[in-house]
Amino acid sequence: MDIGFQLYSARNYRLAEVLPKIAALGYTQAEGYGALYTDPKALRAQLDANGLSMPTAHINLADLENTDKTLRLAEILGIKVVVCPWLAPTERPISADGWKRFGERLQKIGRPFQDAGIGFGYHNHDFEFATYGGRCAMDLLLEAAPVVSVEADVAWIVRGKADPAAWLEKNGDRIIAVHVKDIAPPGENGAEDGWADAGHGIVQWKTLWPLIRTRTKAGYFIAEHDNPSDIDRFASRSIAFIKSLGA
Repeated sequence: MDIGFQLYSARNYRLAEVLPKIAALGYTQAEGYGALYTDPKALRAQLDANGLSMPTAHINLADLENTDKTLRLAEILGIKVVVCPWLAPTERPISADGWKRFGERLQKIGRPFQDAGIGFGYHNHDFEFATYGGRCAMDLLLEAAPVVSVEADVAWIVRGKADPAAWLEKNGDRIIAVHVKDIAPPGENGAEDGWADAGHGIVQWKTLWPLIRTRTKAGYFIAEHDNPSDIDRFASRSIAFIKSLGA
C-alpha cells in the first residue's frame, strides 16, 4: 500500500530537506498544496529526484475554477485527483439551501475534470458537520454534487462531533482518499493546536481502518498533522503506525 504525506504539514520546513526525509521513511506519495505550485516543473523535478509521485493535490477554489490552468498543472505533476481543500469563513454557507448551492457550484467545477479523466474531490473540516434542518452540511453538499468525491479527514469529522464510522460507511462509495491524522487527548499538545501524530491520539483508528479498507473506495492514504512541532517525529511515527494497521 502506498502511503502519502500531506506537504502542508511541512510548510514551516524547507521542502528540499523534507522530501528526501519522507522518501527515506518509506512514503511514496506527496500531496501538494497551493504555495508549492509557483514552479510546477521544478517541483516535479524535486519529486522525481526523491522517487515520489503526487497523485493527489490540494488546489484552491479559485484555481479549480480556472480549469485550463489546473489541467496544465495536473499534466506536469502527474496529478490524478484534484481536491478542493478549504472554504474560507466568508464563503461558507449559513443555510441548507446555501450548502446545496455550494454543492451545485462544485458539481459545475468538477465536471470538466471528470471529463478529462481526473478525479475531483472535496476535503472536509469540522464546519461541514454543522446541521441545518437536521441534516449536516456535508451531506447536503454531496447530494447536490454527484460528480464530487470526498477526501475524508477523519480527525476533522471527530472534531465536528459526528460519528466517523457511521458517516464513512454511509458515504463509502464517495470516499476516494483519507487523511490519517489524530487528535491529542483533552488538554494536551496545545502548542500543536491539539493535534497528535497518527496513532498517538484519541481517534479510534484500529476500529475505523477495517471499515475504511472494506467499505469505502479510498485508494489514497495520506498522513497529515496541521501543526507539528517536530516534523521528523510526526513523519516517522505516522508512517510506522499506518504500516502497523496493515493493508
